[in-house]
Amino acid sequence: METWRVLNTGFSGPAWNMAVDEAILNAHSRGLVPPTIRFFGWDPPTLSIGYFQRSAKEVDFEALQAKGLGFVRRPTGGRAVLHDQELTYSVIVSESHPMMPSSINESYRILSMGLLEGFRELGFRAEMVSLADEEEKKKYESMGSAACFDSPSWYELVVEGRKVVGSAQVRQLHTILQHGSILLDLDVEKLFSVLTFSSERIRERMMQTFKERAVSIRDFSGQTVSYERAVEAFTLGFARGLDVRLEAGALSEYEQELAEQLVREKYGTDSWNFKK
Repeated sequence: METWRVLNTGFSGPAWNMAVDEAILNAHSRGLVPPTIRFFGWDPPTLSIGYFQRSAKEVDFEALQAKGLGFVRRPTGGRAVLHDQELTYSVIVSESHPMMPSSINESYRILSMGLLEGFRELGFRAEMVSLADEEEKKKYESMGSAACFDSPSWYELVVEGRKVVGSAQVRQLHTILQHGSILLDLDVEKLFSVLTFSSERIRERMMQTFKERAVSIRDFSGQTVSYERAVEAFTLGFARGLDVRLEAGALSEYEQELAEQLVREKYGTDSWNFKK
Protein backbone atom coordinates (compact mmCIF):
# COMPACT_ATOMS: atom_id res chain seq x y z
CA MET A 1 0.00 0.00 0.00
CA GLU A 2 1.37 3.39 -1.02
CA THR A 3 2.08 5.98 1.69
CA TRP A 4 0.91 9.55 1.24
CA ARG A 5 1.45 12.49 3.58
CA VAL A 6 -1.38 14.12 5.52
CA LEU A 7 -1.09 17.62 6.99
CA ASN A 8 -3.36 19.42 9.44
CA THR A 9 -2.12 23.00 9.22
CA GLY A 10 -4.89 24.46 11.37
CA PHE A 11 -6.37 27.95 11.03
CA SER A 12 -4.50 30.59 9.02
CA GLY A 13 -5.10 33.71 6.97
CA PRO A 14 -6.26 33.69 3.34
CA ALA A 15 -2.95 34.51 1.63
CA TRP A 16 -1.09 31.88 3.65
CA ASN A 17 -3.66 29.18 2.98
CA MET A 18 -3.45 29.62 -0.79
CA ALA A 19 0.32 30.00 -0.70
CA VAL A 20 0.75 26.72 1.17
CA ASP A 21 -1.32 24.83 -1.40
CA GLU A 22 0.84 26.17 -4.23
CA ALA A 23 4.07 25.51 -2.30
CA ILE A 24 3.08 21.87 -1.79
CA LEU A 25 2.21 21.56 -5.48
CA ASN A 26 5.62 22.94 -6.42
CA ALA A 27 7.47 20.70 -3.97
CA HIS A 28 5.62 17.60 -5.14
CA SER A 29 6.27 18.42 -8.80
CA ARG A 30 10.00 18.42 -7.98
CA GLY A 31 9.77 15.07 -6.22
CA LEU A 32 10.63 16.63 -2.86
CA VAL A 33 7.50 15.45 -1.03
CA PRO A 34 5.01 12.59 -1.51
CA PRO A 35 1.39 13.03 -2.65
CA THR A 36 -0.23 15.12 0.06
CA ILE A 37 -3.65 15.61 1.61
CA ARG A 38 -4.00 18.76 3.67
CA PHE A 39 -6.74 19.92 6.06
CA PHE A 40 -7.04 23.52 7.22
CA GLY A 41 -9.31 26.32 8.40
CA TRP A 42 -9.49 30.11 7.99
CA ASP A 43 -8.79 32.95 10.42
CA PRO A 44 -10.41 35.34 9.75
CA PRO A 45 -13.33 33.79 7.88
CA THR A 46 -12.63 34.56 4.24
CA LEU A 47 -14.36 35.04 0.91
CA SER A 48 -12.36 33.40 -1.85
CA ILE A 49 -13.14 33.87 -5.52
CA GLY A 50 -12.24 31.73 -8.48
CA TYR A 51 -9.29 32.61 -10.68
CA PHE A 52 -11.47 33.85 -13.56
CA GLN A 53 -13.95 35.90 -11.54
CA ARG A 54 -14.07 39.69 -11.73
CA SER A 55 -13.71 40.86 -8.14
CA ALA A 56 -14.85 44.45 -8.72
CA LYS A 57 -18.04 43.26 -10.40
CA GLU A 58 -19.00 40.39 -8.11
CA VAL A 59 -17.82 41.33 -4.59
CA ASP A 60 -19.15 44.03 -2.24
CA PHE A 61 -15.90 45.07 -0.59
CA GLU A 62 -17.54 47.56 1.78
CA ALA A 63 -19.72 44.78 3.20
CA LEU A 64 -16.72 42.45 3.30
CA GLN A 65 -14.71 44.94 5.35
CA ALA A 66 -17.65 45.78 7.63
CA LYS A 67 -18.00 42.09 8.52
CA GLY A 68 -14.28 41.67 9.16
CA LEU A 69 -13.88 39.02 6.45
CA GLY A 70 -10.70 38.20 4.59
CA PHE A 71 -10.42 38.02 0.82
CA VAL A 72 -8.26 36.09 -1.63
CA ARG A 73 -8.28 34.94 -5.24
CA ARG A 74 -7.79 31.20 -5.63
CA PRO A 75 -5.50 29.69 -8.27
CA THR A 76 -8.40 27.40 -9.19
CA GLY A 77 -11.56 28.24 -11.09
CA GLY A 78 -15.10 28.14 -9.77
CA ARG A 79 -17.12 30.75 -7.98
CA ALA A 80 -17.10 32.57 -4.66
CA VAL A 81 -16.89 30.60 -1.41
CA LEU A 82 -17.26 31.89 2.13
CA HIS A 83 -14.76 29.90 4.19
CA ASP A 84 -16.19 30.11 7.67
CA GLN A 85 -17.63 27.12 9.52
CA GLU A 86 -15.96 24.46 7.43
CA LEU A 87 -13.13 22.01 7.01
CA THR A 88 -11.10 22.84 3.92
CA TYR A 89 -9.17 20.09 2.21
CA SER A 90 -6.59 19.97 -0.55
CA VAL A 91 -5.11 17.04 -2.45
CA ILE A 92 -1.84 17.35 -4.37
CA VAL A 93 -0.77 14.48 -6.62
CA SER A 94 1.09 14.08 -9.91
CA GLU A 95 -0.93 13.90 -13.13
CA SER A 96 1.09 10.79 -14.01
CA HIS A 97 0.19 8.92 -10.84
CA PRO A 98 -1.25 5.51 -11.79
CA MET A 99 -4.42 6.29 -9.86
CA MET A 100 -5.13 9.48 -11.81
CA PRO A 101 -7.15 9.45 -15.04
CA SER A 102 -6.16 12.09 -17.61
CA SER A 103 -9.70 13.50 -17.62
CA ILE A 104 -10.27 16.27 -15.08
CA ASN A 105 -13.82 15.07 -14.41
CA GLU A 106 -12.71 11.48 -13.86
CA SER A 107 -9.84 12.52 -11.59
CA TYR A 108 -12.31 14.62 -9.61
CA ARG A 109 -14.45 11.53 -9.16
CA ILE A 110 -11.48 9.44 -7.97
CA LEU A 111 -10.25 12.04 -5.47
CA SER A 112 -13.76 12.65 -4.20
CA MET A 113 -14.05 9.04 -3.12
CA GLY A 114 -12.06 10.16 -0.08
CA LEU A 115 -14.75 12.72 0.68
CA LEU A 116 -17.47 10.12 0.19
CA GLU A 117 -15.83 7.78 2.68
CA GLY A 118 -15.28 10.65 5.11
CA PHE A 119 -19.00 11.35 5.27
CA ARG A 120 -19.65 7.66 5.76
CA GLU A 121 -17.14 7.67 8.61
CA LEU A 122 -19.27 10.38 10.22
CA GLY A 123 -22.31 8.14 9.82
CA PHE A 124 -23.98 9.96 6.92
CA ARG A 125 -25.36 8.55 3.69
CA ALA A 126 -23.58 10.22 0.81
CA GLU A 127 -23.48 9.33 -2.86
CA MET A 128 -21.64 10.37 -6.01
CA VAL A 129 -24.11 11.52 -8.66
CA SER A 130 -23.12 11.54 -12.34
CA LEU A 131 -24.26 14.76 -13.95
CA ALA A 132 -23.40 13.84 -17.53
CA ASP A 133 -27.10 13.97 -18.29
CA GLU A 134 -28.21 17.60 -18.74
CA GLU A 135 -31.53 17.08 -16.95
CA GLU A 136 -29.76 15.57 -13.96
CA LYS A 137 -27.29 18.44 -13.93
CA LYS A 138 -30.08 21.03 -13.86
CA LYS A 139 -31.34 19.56 -10.59
CA TYR A 140 -28.16 20.70 -8.88
CA GLU A 141 -27.40 24.03 -10.50
CA SER A 142 -28.90 27.46 -10.96
CA MET A 143 -27.57 30.10 -13.29
CA GLY A 144 -26.77 33.65 -12.35
CA SER A 145 -25.24 33.19 -8.90
CA ALA A 146 -21.61 33.95 -8.08
CA ALA A 147 -21.67 31.36 -5.30
CA CYS A 148 -19.52 28.28 -5.83
CA PHE A 149 -21.91 25.75 -4.37
CA ASP A 150 -24.44 26.66 -7.03
CA SER A 151 -22.24 25.33 -9.82
CA PRO A 152 -21.87 21.56 -9.96
CA SER A 153 -19.15 19.60 -11.70
CA TRP A 154 -19.86 16.52 -13.82
CA TYR A 155 -19.77 14.43 -10.66
CA GLU A 156 -21.35 15.74 -7.49
CA LEU A 157 -21.12 14.47 -3.97
CA VAL A 158 -24.58 14.86 -2.50
CA VAL A 159 -26.34 14.08 0.76
CA GLU A 160 -30.12 13.85 0.63
CA GLY A 161 -30.05 15.39 -2.84
CA ARG A 162 -28.10 18.49 -1.92
CA LYS A 163 -24.52 19.57 -2.43
CA VAL A 164 -22.26 19.20 0.60
CA VAL A 165 -18.80 19.92 -0.82
CA GLY A 166 -17.63 22.60 -3.23
CA SER A 167 -14.39 21.61 -4.97
CA ALA A 168 -12.16 23.05 -7.68
CA GLN A 169 -9.09 21.77 -9.48
CA VAL A 170 -6.04 23.22 -11.22
CA ARG A 171 -3.10 21.53 -12.96
CA GLN A 172 0.35 23.08 -12.98
CA LEU A 173 3.83 21.61 -13.43
CA HIS A 174 2.20 18.27 -14.36
CA THR A 175 0.64 18.20 -10.89
CA ILE A 176 -3.00 18.21 -9.76
CA LEU A 177 -4.22 20.47 -6.98
CA GLN A 178 -7.81 19.86 -5.93
CA HIS A 179 -9.18 21.73 -2.96
CA GLY A 180 -12.60 22.39 -1.55
CA SER A 181 -14.91 23.16 1.34
CA ILE A 182 -16.62 20.62 3.59
CA LEU A 183 -19.43 22.60 5.22
CA LEU A 184 -19.82 22.00 8.94
CA ASP A 185 -22.34 24.84 9.16
CA LEU A 186 -23.47 27.51 6.72
CA ASP A 187 -24.52 31.15 7.00
CA VAL A 188 -26.12 31.76 3.62
CA GLU A 189 -27.16 35.32 4.48
CA LYS A 190 -23.56 36.28 5.26
CA LEU A 191 -22.32 34.84 1.97
CA PHE A 192 -24.91 36.63 -0.14
CA SER A 193 -24.46 39.89 1.78
CA VAL A 194 -20.92 40.27 0.39
CA LEU A 195 -21.76 39.41 -3.23
CA THR A 196 -23.17 41.96 -5.64
CA PHE A 197 -26.40 41.57 -7.61
CA SER A 198 -28.26 43.80 -10.03
CA SER A 199 -31.21 44.05 -7.62
CA GLU A 200 -32.33 42.93 -4.18
CA ARG A 201 -35.03 40.81 -5.81
CA ILE A 202 -32.41 38.83 -7.71
CA ARG A 203 -30.28 38.52 -4.57
CA GLU A 204 -33.21 37.04 -2.65
CA ARG A 205 -34.13 34.68 -5.48
CA MET A 206 -30.55 33.45 -5.87
CA MET A 207 -30.19 33.03 -2.12
CA GLN A 208 -33.35 30.97 -1.90
CA THR A 209 -32.22 28.75 -4.76
CA PHE A 210 -28.83 28.35 -3.09
CA LYS A 211 -30.47 27.24 0.15
CA GLU A 212 -32.35 24.56 -1.75
CA ARG A 213 -29.15 23.24 -3.37
CA ALA A 214 -26.37 23.57 -0.79
CA VAL A 215 -26.38 22.03 2.67
CA SER A 216 -24.08 21.80 5.65
CA ILE A 217 -23.60 18.86 8.00
CA ARG A 218 -25.58 20.71 10.65
CA ASP A 219 -28.40 21.40 8.18
CA PHE A 220 -29.05 17.81 7.22
CA SER A 221 -28.17 16.13 10.51
CA GLY A 222 -28.76 18.63 13.28
CA GLN A 223 -25.34 17.63 14.59
CA THR A 224 -22.42 19.87 15.44
CA VAL A 225 -19.25 18.31 14.06
CA SER A 226 -16.06 19.97 15.31
CA TYR A 227 -13.10 20.79 13.10
CA GLU A 228 -11.02 18.18 14.95
CA ARG A 229 -13.62 15.43 14.50
CA ALA A 230 -13.96 16.29 10.83
CA VAL A 231 -10.19 16.06 10.32
CA GLU A 232 -10.19 12.65 11.97
CA ALA A 233 -13.11 11.36 9.87
CA PHE A 234 -11.85 12.63 6.54
CA THR A 235 -8.32 11.42 7.20
CA LEU A 236 -9.78 7.94 7.58
CA GLY A 237 -12.03 8.59 4.59
CA PHE A 238 -9.24 9.55 2.22
CA ALA A 239 -7.12 6.60 3.32
CA ARG A 240 -10.01 4.23 2.63
CA GLY A 241 -11.35 5.95 -0.47
CA LEU A 242 -7.97 6.19 -2.20
CA ASP A 243 -6.63 2.93 -0.72
CA VAL A 244 -3.46 4.57 0.62
CA ARG A 245 -1.71 4.77 3.96
CA LEU A 246 -1.69 8.33 5.34
CA GLU A 247 1.29 9.38 7.44
CA ALA A 248 1.08 12.60 9.45
CA GLY A 249 3.75 15.11 8.54
CA ALA A 250 4.66 18.79 8.50
CA LEU A 251 5.62 21.33 5.87
CA SER A 252 9.20 20.93 4.71
CA GLU A 253 11.64 23.83 4.99
CA TYR A 254 11.37 24.30 1.22
CA GLU A 255 7.56 24.48 1.38
CA GLN A 256 7.60 26.86 4.33
CA GLU A 257 10.01 29.26 2.64
CA LEU A 258 8.23 29.11 -0.71
CA ALA A 259 4.85 29.74 0.94
CA GLU A 260 6.25 32.82 2.69
CA GLN A 261 7.57 34.07 -0.65
CA LEU A 262 4.21 33.44 -2.35
CA VAL A 263 2.42 35.44 0.34
CA ARG A 264 4.76 38.40 -0.26
CA GLU A 265 4.80 38.23 -4.03
CA LYS A 266 1.41 36.79 -4.99
CA TYR A 267 -1.47 35.92 -2.68
CA GLY A 268 -0.94 38.86 -0.35
CA THR A 269 -0.83 41.43 -3.16
CA ASP A 270 -3.50 43.59 -4.76
CA SER A 271 -2.08 42.80 -8.20
CA TRP A 272 -3.12 39.16 -7.73
CA ASN A 273 -6.33 39.54 -5.76
CA PHE A 274 -7.82 42.41 -7.78
CA LYS A 275 -6.31 41.74 -11.20
CA LYS A 276 -9.67 41.15 -12.90
